[in-house]
Amino acid sequence: MPQACTSLPHELDHIRAKKHRGAKSLENTCWACAKCNGAKGSDASGFDPETDQLVRLFNPRSDSWDEHFEWDGAELAGKTPVGRTTIELLKINRADRLEHRSLLIEARKFDLS
Repeated sequence: MPQACTSLPHELDHIRAKKHRGAKSLENTCWACAKCNGAKGSDASGFDPETDQLVRLFNPRSDSWDEHFEWDGAELAGKTPVGRTTIELLKINRADRLEHRSLLIEARKFDLS
């Protein structure tokens, strides 16, 4: 979600939480929307909704977005266990978020490319 399209400011997220010995470095941080960061918390993994297997989360510093995700309109689809698990854990396709993205797409403020 682009920062300009949210009411809450983006937050600095530790990809690997400090409580899990995550480094205090730029390589271990990324900007995250407040809703995603709040849903993730200190989690490093979750359960794939298709296989129920424990799977690590997407790492924006080392993983390729296109390998794990694709847009289907306003809905983000997971192409891999990592993608599906990340979407599920971060609640990216919750109804209110889908509605918000749909409105932004209609207003041409959300780019799906």
